This record gives sequence, C-alpha cells and structure tokens, in this order.
Amino acid sequence: MHADHLALALAVTIRHDGHGGVADDLAEPAGLTRWVREHAAGLVPEGGGTDDGYQADAAALAAVVGVRTAVRALFARAVLPGPPSPADAGRLPDAESALRRLNEAAGRVPLVPRLDWPSEGPAVAGFAVVGTPDPGERLAAALAQAAMGFLSGPDRDRLRACPAPRCVRYFVQDHPRQEWCKPSCGNRARVARHHARHRAPSGD
Repeated sequence: MHADHLALALAVTIRHDGHGGVADDLAEPAGLTRWVREHAAGLVPEGGGTDDGYQADAAALAAVVGVRTAVRALFARAVLPGPPSPADAGRLPDAESALRRLNEAAGRVPLVPRLDWPSEGPAVAGFAVVGTPDPGERLAAALAQAAMGFLSGPDRDRLRACPAPRCVRYFVQDHPRQEWCKPSCGNRARVARHHARHRAPSGD
C-alpha cells in the first residue's frame, strides 16, 4: 500500500459489521496491535516503523483513534458536496477542529531529513525521528503525516463515501464509473434498488 493510503486504511477500520451495524476494528488495544502489524511496512517511511513484536497499549489506542476521528472528519469534508459516510454524519468534530487535531498529532514527533549510504548499494534519502518519542505518539504522528500526504495529494479528489446500503467505508475511485467501494456493495445496492422498484404498495 502506498504510504499516503495508510490514512484510508485507518479510516476504514470503521466498517459495516455484516449484520446491519457498525464495527470498530480498533475497539481495543489488541485490534490496534493487529492493524499495525498488518501495515508495518507502510509505516516505515513516516517514522512509525514497527516490528512483529509490536504491542499496542491504551495510550497508543487513544492517540491513534484521535487521529482517525480527525481523518474521517476531513474525509467528510473532502467528499463534499456529496454526503459523508453515514457513520460520520453528525458524529465528528468540525473541519477546523479536525485540522488542529491532525496537525498537533503530526507535530509531536518531528522528522528530519536523513541520508543513508551503505558500503554496498546506493545512497537513500529518507527521514529520521527526532529524539525518542513515546511509541503511541510516534505511531499517531506517522498516521497523521500519512493523512496529510493523502489529503494534499491527487487521490483526495477521487475519494468517495460508498453509497451502498449500510456501508460506512470511504474509498478511492479507481475509474470514473466506479460507484462502490467493492463489488459486494454494488450487488447489495442493485438488490435494494430492485426491491424498491417491485415493492407492492402498502394497503395502509
């Protein structure tokens, strides 16, 4: 996954649970541990690199969920004039507050340019974390920085809130005719439209 798309991956940890409700993959530290291990490779460029032994705690969870809330608020702004995800309507901070939260999270762990040049191989320009920040703040900062890259990049204009019934996901539109985040959502939307067209009028 492109590093900037970590923001999208974080946003969709709020998802449809398959039973008409909403599930949160980051409801507890164990969920964050699993998510970080799955996305560890993408976290490295932003200074949030982890290893297979990463274990999230309550502080890290709170920091990351705070970034996710800001990201989803800004995603809701990005899809205007279209509607936001139903999971976000009326439940998120305003865009100004979300921007402040995102900038504060990113600023807690500054990065500096760094050049690495192994004895065998090419020189590689990258970034290094300043000091020894708290692991939870480092992770939250890495995700905030990835969100900044996404929201200031070309994919923001292709961001959509999936309109399928009960779906709460955001997605990046791969082609102009794409309407849903995945085929199953398209199937569910078509079935819902079919039933709506053929529903018998109520006798009441």
